[in-house]
Amino acid sequence: MKQVFRLLIACATLVSGAFFAQSAQALDRVFAPMKVIDVRAPHDGRNLTMEEAIYRGVGYSRAPYYFFDADGNQLSAPASEPRLRPVGSNGNLSIFDSETGELILIAESEEDGIVYGETVSRNEFGIDGGVFISPDNSKVAFYRKDERGVTLFPLLDIGSRTGTLRQIRYPMNGMQSEIISLGVFDMQTRSTVYLDVQDFGEDRYITNVTWSPDSRFIYAQILDRSQHHMKLNQYSASSGAFIKTLLTEDNDAWIEPLDPIYFLKGRCDLFIYRTDNRDGFRNLYLADTLGTLRRLTAVDADVEYIGNDGTNVFYTSAEVSPVENHLFRISLRIPRKAALKKVKFGKPVALTPERGWHRILMNDECTWFADYYSNLNVPTHVLKRSCDGRTSELLFAGEDPLEAYSSCKVEMGTVRSADGLYENYYRLVYPKDFDPSESYPVIVYVYGGPHSQLVQDSWLANIRMWEMLMAERGYFVYIQDNRGTQNRGAAYEKAINRHCGQAEMEDQMAGLRALMTYPYIDQERIGVHGWSYGGFMTISLMLNYPEVFKVGVAGGPVIDWKWYEVMYGERYMDTADSNPEGFRQTSLVYKASRLEGDLLICQGAVDNTVVWEHSLSFIQACIDELVQVDYFPYPVAEHNVMGINRVHLMEKVTRYFEEHLK
Repeated sequence: MKQVFRLLIACATLVSGAFFAQSAQALDRVFAPMKVIDVRAPHDGRNLTMEEAIYRGVGYSRAPYYFFDADGNQLSAPASEPRLRPVGSNGNLSIFDSETGELILIAESEEDGIVYGETVSRNEFGIDGGVFISPDNSKVAFYRKDERGVTLFPLLDIGSRTGTLRQIRYPMNGMQSEIISLGVFDMQTRSTVYLDVQDFGEDRYITNVTWSPDSRFIYAQILDRSQHHMKLNQYSASSGAFIKTLLTEDNDAWIEPLDPIYFLKGRCDLFIYRTDNRDGFRNLYLADTLGTLRRLTAVDADVEYIGNDGTNVFYTSAEVSPVENHLFRISLRIPRKAALKKVKFGKPVALTPERGWHRILMNDECTWFADYYSNLNVPTHVLKRSCDGRTSELLFAGEDPLEAYSSCKVEMGTVRSADGLYENYYRLVYPKDFDPSESYPVIVYVYGGPHSQLVQDSWLANIRMWEMLMAERGYFVYIQDNRGTQNRGAAYEKAINRHCGQAEMEDQMAGLRALMTYPYIDQERIGVHGWSYGGFMTISLMLNYPEVFKVGVAGGPVIDWKWYEVMYGERYMDTADSNPEGFRQTSLVYKASRLEGDLLICQGAVDNTVVWEHSLSFIQACIDELVQVDYFPYPVAEHNVMGINRVHLMEKVTRYFEEHLK
């Protein structure tokens, strides 16, 4: 059995990038004994290929992936497939009942622009699906999305003889958005009711849908369009009637609910709730269905819920260090029928003693967990540990996959933020055969936006292997997290409110200026590269600090927030009407004349996340200002350039720096 676990762990380690340098033959040898079945799709018994397993991120996904060895022995719980499985097509929703063999039509789209059972709100607010099955399989809750009023955006499909346009519905900042409702289908009566959601008007958000353990109620977080106000409401699952509001959240910057509520096992009245809006950090609270709550994780650090067994709550936390991730347990003493205020909390117990970043995969019973961890100097190790902290078994100890290759030194450290309030973490990759008497060019790799953390105390500080490639070619490569990124508390994250890119640039420049004090840094040869929000940051840095940055490569960049989507864009920037100064300040269109260095912009031509209007508008602004700029579209790529297109992309990025910065 231990050997089987080693195979499973090797798969997950490969996915994490720790074995990036292994040959295709080595990958085949590791994956050959494994069978991985994805039960989210209609189950046809087909095994995923090696490439599919890697692409889907097997090992770390919270989705219900089950692992089997070559003999068909299941390695991970739960043991049974769900009885009810949603089937969607052309906006319609059906449910396949594996017990009866029936395919039951739940909802049928009335016309184009109305869809049932699909994810909504462009996967923001923790939403990653559109169907929610009750614990007893008696009812099915589902989203109804009406996006008929959302503007259409054309994407060019070059696959036909003359080219065709594929229209997508893209709700732009300040314009009409989709209208969402939540239906509940009764499997016995074959009837549907809709939740009576009356808060915040019709273009509000319905997020983090949660069934009560007894299947009687639905809890949902209702968020207004401005994302400044939220209500956690309880509804009757049988009638859809509103019952009560349990709690509210209000914030002048934004409210971003990311989690459902997590009921304590065996209880219908006590649950775990996570928010960063009450004590400055994303902490866990024990709450009851009467609407009272108590802070469970009293730490000045962001935490994430992992699981509970009814008397113990497990969570990961950044309390040791913002670049480390550790698992903790808090025990609860709950007197029978006692009020929430009488529940006693034990002291937190750390379950992962080794320094570094721990990724946790816990079984449903909360009796054991697989601990995938590494740190700056230690490649991935995997242990099987008991949740009581008494036993620990090493299953896999990764060796340095770069041992046979010419690798470069990676340093991790901190630099003061521009406002002087924080220590920002960075990683610095040194050039091959570094000689302090020589002078070297620098490439800044940047993302910088919300929900990102590029620097972790994981192997080689969470390095991307392109950074190692450029270091081998004689560059320093500098990567730093800044205000606006995650895992440092609400004030740190919300420093970007209504002015995206400004605090981020200030922090990036504070780090770069500290680096530039070293004599071996060539201040005349500094470049910058990033994608998506990082593309926005790349061009922002090029335009705001033309005296510093000589070369830039920006991918899929946001150019003006008025062209970005409602859900994400309005959270951080509000709208052009309510925040005209912020939109003017952050728009790159009006700064095209400032471009002095060499800039290459790359973008997928069928990008449905940062639509083509962004980069093409910037190109036109450069033309209007008689400013030269380089541009390369990927005709069949979406926002994330994948497959052979990505191989071509990274070669182009590398060549651009080699030609213009070296």
